[in-house]
Amino acid sequence: MTRLRLAGRRTFASLRHHRNYRLFFSGQVISVAGTWMQNAALAWLVLSLTHSATAVGVLAVARFGPYMLFGLFGGVLADRLDNRKAVMGTQSIQLIAAASLAALSLAGVITLGEIYALAVLGGLAQIVDTPSRQSLTYQLVGRAELPNAIALNSTLFNIGRIAGPSIAGVLIAGVGLGWCFAVNAVSFLAVLAGLYLMDPAELFPLKRRGRPPMWEGLRDGARFVKESPRVLAVIGMMTVFGVLCFNFNVLLPVLAKQTLAGGPQTFGIISAAFGAGALLGALVTAALGRASLKALMAGAACFTAAQLALAPLRSTSADVVLLFLTGVFFTVYTAHSNTYVQLQSPDHMRGRVLGIYYYAWSGLAPVGGILTGLLCDWGGTALAFYVAGVAGLAMITGGYLYLNAHPAQGGPKTSGVPVLPSASAA
Repeated sequence: MTRLRLAGRRTFASLRHHRNYRLFFSGQVISVAGTWMQNAALAWLVLSLTHSATAVGVLAVARFGPYMLFGLFGGVLADRLDNRKAVMGTQSIQLIAAASLAALSLAGVITLGEIYALAVLGGLAQIVDTPSRQSLTYQLVGRAELPNAIALNSTLFNIGRIAGPSIAGVLIAGVGLGWCFAVNAVSFLAVLAGLYLMDPAELFPLKRRGRPPMWEGLRDGARFVKESPRVLAVIGMMTVFGVLCFNFNVLLPVLAKQTLAGGPQTFGIISAAFGAGALLGALVTAALGRASLKALMAGAACFTAAQLALAPLRSTSADVVLLFLTGVFFTVYTAHSNTYVQLQSPDHMRGRVLGIYYYAWSGLAPVGGILTGLLCDWGGTALAFYVAGVAGLAMITGGYLYLNAHPAQGGPKTSGVPVLPSASAA
C-alpha cells in the first residue's frame, strides 16, 4: 500500500508542485479532446466525400506538409521567442481554422479544397507551436520533473485521444460533423485562458545565448545532433517510425469503414481503444518518473510487434485488444524518446533539437500519409500494418547496434544504459 501511495504521488508530482503547469494541464485536457474530435471528423468527412483512402492520405499531406517544408525553422524560432506568448499566438490561429471548418460544415457548403486549405493553416501554426509548447513544458516544471511532466502531457494527450473520437462518433451520428469542429473551436479558449493566467515570474529561466540567426541557428542545431550519437540514434529511429508506423490518422478510419465494414461508432471504439492503451502507458511512465534507453527500445519493439499482430485481424473485438496494447507501447516509446532528447539538450539549443526531433516525427508525415493510403488501397490495412511492423523492427535492430557501438562515456552499453535523473526527487 505504501508503494502504491508513493507511486501515486510520483505520478502527479508536476501538478502538485507547479501552479503554472496546473493551468497548462487543465486547458490542454479540454483542448486536446477537441483536437481529436476534429481529427476524427476531418478524416471521416474526407472519406465520406471521396470514398478513397488515398484522399485521407492527402489530408495528412495538408496537415503536415507545412511542417515538412518549414518545420526545422520552427525550432530556431522557439529559441528566439517567448514560448508562452508564442503558444498563445499559435493556439489562436488554430481556433480560427476550427471555427472556419465549423461554419462551412454547418452551412453545408464545405468542399474538399477548403478542408485541405484549412488543414494547411493549422499545419502552419504547428511549425512554431510544437517546439515552443515542448520548451514551455521545461519552463513550467524545470529539469528535475521534466520526465514526469512529459509523461503527464502524454496522459492528457491520450485522454483526448480516448474522449475525442468517441464523442466525435456520437456527434457525427447524431447531429453531424460540423459540431465536432465547433466544439474544438470553443475548446481553444480553455488553453488561452490558462496561458493568460500563468505567472511569468514562476517560469524556470532558460540559459539562452542571444537570438540565433535562422540559417546559422539551424546549422548549429544540426551540428549538435550530429555530434551527439545517442540523440542522433533516437532521432534516426523516430524518422522511420514517423513515416511508416504512426499513421493511425489514416489507418483507423480505413480499418473501421473498409476492413471491419463499420460506421462512425466502430471508428470511435477502435480509436478509444488505442487511446486507452496510450493513456495507461503514459500513467505508468509518469509513475516511474524517469527515462531510459532500455525502456525506449523495449517500448519501440513491443509497439511494432503489436502492429504485426494487428495486420491479419478482421474482428472488431480482437482489434480493440491489440490496439489497446499498441497504444500502451506507443506512449512508452514516445514519452521516453521525447524526455531523453530534451534532457540531453542545453537550454540555448533545446528548441532547435526539438524542432529536428519533431521534424522526424511529423515533418515527413505527408510522405507517410500518402504511402499508407496507397498501401491501404493496394492491399488493405493488413499490408499497411505489415509494412509498418517490419520497417519498425528493422530500424530497432539498426538502432540497437548503433547504440552499442556508441556507449555513453564512462558507462555501459545499451543493455545497461544509466537511468536519467528521477522526476520524483521532490
